[in-house]
Amino acid sequence: MSNIFWALLSVIALLGSTQIFASESDHSHKHKHDQIEISSHSEKPAVSLEVARDAVGGWNIYLKVKNFRFAPENVNGSPVPGEGHAHLYVDGEKVARLYGPWFHLGSLSSGRHTISVTLNANNHVSLVLNGTPVEATAEIVQ
Repeated sequence: MSNIFWALLSVIALLGSTQIFASESDHSHKHKHDQIEISSHSEKPAVSLEVARDAVGGWNIYLKVKNFRFAPENVNGSPVPGEGHAHLYVDGEKVARLYGPWFHLGSLSSGRHTISVTLNANNHVSLVLNGTPVEATAEIVQ
C-alpha cells in the first residue's frame, strides 16, 4: 500500500487516542489542554517571578516557588503532587522549560514584553488552582 495510506491510518489512530502529542512550539498556556486541579491539595504550589536586566545582556529570571520542588529527574514521568518544572513564555509563546529557579533570557526586540511562567507537573500538564493556572507574570521593556 502507498505511504499516504499508512500516514492517514496513523493520523486516524492518533485522533482516536486519549493522548495528543505535540512539539514544544505547539504548547501555549493560552490553549486549552489537560490540567491538574490542586485546590484539594493541603499544600498548594505557588510561584512568583522576578526579572532583572543582566549587566552583560539579556535578562535574569528568578522563580520563587512555594510547596513545589523542581524535579528534572522525573520529567516526562507520572505527576507527583508538589513537583515538576516550569514553562517560560515571552509574549504568550513558550520559549523554554525551567528545571530550577534561575534562567538567563537573551536579549529581546525593542519594546514592551510580557514574561510569564507556569508550574507544570512532570508530564507537562499545567497546575491550576480553582481553574486558574498557577503562574506569575512580569512586564519588561527592552
